[in-house]
Amino acid sequence: MDTHQREEEPVAARRDRTHYLYLAVIGAVLLGIAVGFLAPGVAVELKPLGTGFVNLIKMMISPIIFCTIVLGVGSVRKAAKVGAVGGLALGYFLVMSTVALAIGLLVGNLLEPGSGLHLTKEIAEAGAKQAEGGGESTPDFLLGIIPTTFVSAFTEGEVLQTLLVALLAGFALQAMGAAGEPVLRGIGHIQRLVFRILGMIMWVAPVGAFGAIAAVVGATGAAALKSLAVIMIGFYLTCGLFVFVVLGAVLRLVAGINIWSLLRYLGREFLLILSTSSSESALPRLIAKMEHLGVSKPVVGITVPTGYSFNLDGTAIYLTMASLFVAEAMGDPLSVGEQISLLVFMIIASKGAAGVTGAGLATLAGGLQSHRPELVDGVGLIVGIDRFMSEARALTNFAGNAVATVLVGTWTKEIDKARVTEVLAGNIPFDEKTLVDDHAPVPVPDQRAEGGEEKARAGV
Repeated sequence: MDTHQREEEPVAARRDRTHYLYLAVIGAVLLGIAVGFLAPGVAVELKPLGTGFVNLIKMMISPIIFCTIVLGVGSVRKAAKVGAVGGLALGYFLVMSTVALAIGLLVGNLLEPGSGLHLTKEIAEAGAKQAEGGGESTPDFLLGIIPTTFVSAFTEGEVLQTLLVALLAGFALQAMGAAGEPVLRGIGHIQRLVFRILGMIMWVAPVGAFGAIAAVVGATGAAALKSLAVIMIGFYLTCGLFVFVVLGAVLRLVAGINIWSLLRYLGREFLLILSTSSSESALPRLIAKMEHLGVSKPVVGITVPTGYSFNLDGTAIYLTMASLFVAEAMGDPLSVGEQISLLVFMIIASKGAAGVTGAGLATLAGGLQSHRPELVDGVGLIVGIDRFMSEARALTNFAGNAVATVLVGTWTKEIDKARVTEVLAGNIPFDEKTLVDDHAPVPVPDQRAEGGEEKARAGV
């Protein structure tokens, strides 16, 4: 009993220290807002602090995705199961993105947020600048998934390229059978190292949050917020409606899980996104937490990275509402037919816009450039508040991917529901230092079968 207590004490201490870390992040955000209003000139110069922190997180994304997918795919005995997970995930992403776009159109038509605003020459130039390089054809997008070399996927930080390389490596190890087990064990140890480095990086989160928030408040000020409050408030309310009503209902019906419980479990990740305005900054932690929750490695490894490029619920809502806003502001409202056509177009145009701050704005400009070129100049109207709207975009995208992972795990029966209940109840705490469960064995091709035998023996 004494030994057990001694083993638990360090874990509790670690958990307490990370609790203070995230309190520091909240304090840093509030301080950044104050500095932004009181000394805007100084605040703008602090932007590199936020950029540097987000870059540190992005540095870890490719190796984490690679390790997670290789271990997940390599541990599955049948390749067909991986295809089933991917097919279900993509089908769900398509349906949910369409629902999000439709909700954005509905609320945008009700609010008519752009009426009464006027386009100046300066604003038109800002819109034209955003349109440069904003559009990407479907063939270019598909060819862009293939990396130049095997290692360039890691050096260029492209999520889908890393996903492709990892899937190929996972299937190759799966085909190697017992000969691939040493490689899987080695990658398992690398994964632990990478997550430990990520845990160390998280300790500079308060500095990054302070710099990011101070810079945006200093650059924008209160003027833009007042004049464009309707579209901002409407967008935030629409995102909230989508997450708590639409996603909440689906999660309850399919998995029997309360959306509040899941979001509370991911509270620290939402705080990180709020302070950096990028859902990509929380991608590595989402992978770790979904595995800790009880979703299998193959489901997490395929659903989360794919969702970051295809399951962009917040971006979808933003694109439709912002398009209607621009059209209204320029006195050239979209007809119902044009709105439906734009909706279909935006389903394609929204690919790959997750994670990067400002990518949604570039996608909006590129979509309008291809669909209604005369409206592109109006994108400048929204530039001033895009950074604030990207907060809701990123939070909604993240929530959508978390829910999608649980749903796909439920549909494929690759989720431990008993563990989910215990984790969400707080009985199995997440290790903030290692970000992985140290007691979990490194997956090997026969792990699932061996795990079943061990459980059976334990039950006897």
